[in-house]
Order: sequence, then structure tokens, then C-alpha cells
Amino acid sequence: MLETSARLLRLLSLLQTPRDWTGAELADRLAVSTRTVRNDVERLRALGYPVHGTRGAVGGYRLGAGAALPPLLLDDEEAVAVAVGLRTAAGGSVAGIEETSLRALAKLEQVLPHRLRRRVTALHTHTVRVPHDQPGPTVDAGTLSLIGAACRDRERLRFDYVRHDGTADRRDVEPYRLVNWGRRWYLVAFDPARDDWRTFRVDRISPRTPTGPRFAARDLPGDVVDRVRHGVSAAAWRHRATVRVHAPAEVVAERINAAVGTVEPAGETACLLHTGADRLETIAVWLGVLDLDFTVEDPPELADLLRTLAARYLRAAG
Repeated sequence: MLETSARLLRLLSLLQTPRDWTGAELADRLAVSTRTVRNDVERLRALGYPVHGTRGAVGGYRLGAGAALPPLLLDDEEAVAVAVGLRTAAGGSVAGIEETSLRALAKLEQVLPHRLRRRVTALHTHTVRVPHDQPGPTVDAGTLSLIGAACRDRERLRFDYVRHDGTADRRDVEPYRLVNWGRRWYLVAFDPARDDWRTFRVDRISPRTPTGPRFAARDLPGDVVDRVRHGVSAAAWRHRATVRVHAPAEVVAERINAAVGTVEPAGETACLLHTGADRLETIAVWLGVLDLDFTVEDPPELADLLRTLAARYLRAAG
């Protein structure tokens, strides 16, 4: 009986991988006959596990989705990864899942073998989390789920939206993608009223339910990634700057993080860097790290700051 139970657990573990298994493959892995595999599959089905099977020479077995979540059989690395992920989620940017994450983590750590519990505890005990410069906004888990479902089902999304200046209006859009940028979440959608693509911060969205009618899928424009990256970055900046860098665009693009700014070619030996930050001093640091000649085109306050810093550095050099 113990051997059969152990074999069923091993069979369940194999079936939880996202692939189809032939009876011969399972028999080889379990070191049993294909008849035993068929009997074990029937036992799992009797226990409530939805094991789907297809007949024929290329037939196979796959574990489907059931009414209840079956026990998950994780290897060592998977168990540690899930534990670390749950602890990270408990302090992340999605509100409403902290308690749930900690509850799930407690259940997992209770059944972890001692060797794995020691690894997870060591990571938690000896990891110091550096706080963000400014507290990031949190989004509601229910709002994220609703938007994700609307993207999946191609249903129009209606919501109240608070703009950057604090004014509010009502929007009716076709949702396509959720973008996680640092601690912020964004919705990429097509706005029929404006006949253009738009990016919305999810923490400023108050959905109206039910969602709207289904819509025909559109092709995302080829430059949507760059457009979203630029829009997301600019929306998060207090100060924006345009700097002419005296080097080819490909050289600058290799030295600048996509989260810091976008690079626009301006001839073979120059380019425009569109960047920004919450403080002008931060922009000055990024420009220094480039290690390239540049000219500030906008704003004048950045040029003034660089003159002040240059004088300070000269005095420091004696």
C-alpha cells in the first residue's frame, strides 16, 4: 500500500508538468507496466484529479484544471523560489495580498523539509531591503484582476481616471496590456474617443462594472514598446530634460538604462537624449556617468546647475 501511494504521488508530480505524457513514458519513469499506469490514472481520477487522456498510438495523459486546487509537488528549487516570491509579494506594490501572501507562506514553511526551511530563513534573516526614495503607489489586487480579465476577454473597460494634475474624467477604452514598471502599474489601451493608444496609471483607475461589450482585437503598433517606455518614464518625472549628446545614438543607447530615458538619432555623430528625474541633481549624475560630451538644450535650470557643480568640482580639485 505504501509503495502504491508513493507511486501515485510520483505520477501526480509528473502529470503536473505542462506537457502530455504517453503511457509508455510514464511506465518508464515509474518502472512499472503500462497497465499499472492505467490503473494508477484511474485511482487519481477516483480521488478527484482531472486526468485527461487521449486514445491512439500517440495518445497521452495530461492533468487538467479541476474544481479544487490539488496538492502541488515542488522540487527543492521550486519550493525555495515560491517561498521567496511570497515573502516579496507581501511587501510589494499590490495592496490586498500582503496577508494572503503571508498566510500562504506560513503553510508552505510548515511543510518544508528542514534543509529548505533553513535556506529560506537564511535568505529572510540576512537580506536587507533598501527602501525606495519615495513611497510608491499601491494598486488594488481586485483592480488588477479585473483589468487582466478584460484584456484576456477583449472587453471594453470603463473607469474614472484621475489625471496628473488632479482633475478627473471618465474613460471607455479597449484594454490590451498591463505593464509593471518598478513599483508602478500601467494599462496600455486603445481609446476610441481619441482614436489613439493611451497609457494609464492603474493606481489612478477606479473601474466601473460591469465591463463593456467585446471588441475586435487590433494589431499593436510596431513602436508600442518605445512609446510606452517613453510615456511611462515621463509620467513619473518631476523634471524633464533634452540633452544633445555628441556621440552616435547606438553608443548612447548602450550606456543609458531604458528606465532613465530614450535616445533619438540626430545625425551620424550626435543624438538627443530625452530624460528626467524627480531632482535635477539626479539628471546631472546620469549625464556624468555617460562619460561623453553633451550640450543641454532644455531646461535652462539644468544648465545653471551644471555650472554650479562644475565650479564646485574645480574648487575640490584645488
